[in-house]
Amino acid sequence: MTHVVTANCQACRFTDCVTVCPVACFHGDDERLYIDPEVCVDCSACIPACPVGAIKEEFDLSGDEEEWIEINATRASALPVIRAKQAPLPSAEARRSELGLN
Repeated sequence: MTHVVTANCQACRFTDCVTVCPVACFHGDDERLYIDPEVCVDCSACIPACPVGAIKEEFDLSGDEEEWIEINATRASALPVIRAKQAPLPSAEARRSELGLN
């Protein structure tokens, strides 16, 4: 079982999750973060840390979110590790509002 960053992370890239991860399993591009399933230890610390509810345990994914399992695995292996908190994207607060999380 692994944890997965879902669509809610798109256009946000809040990195609060990175600060609680004990194994540095987060990778990122210019738009979002991804979890490397080979490194994730399933501690679940990142789930409550995410301000947009983008991280889920694999077994909690809905049918239309299951595609994120492969997306995370593929993208994480091609991107640099994010080890420290960074500024969210300029669109992050608007995205949070769009998701009804403000």
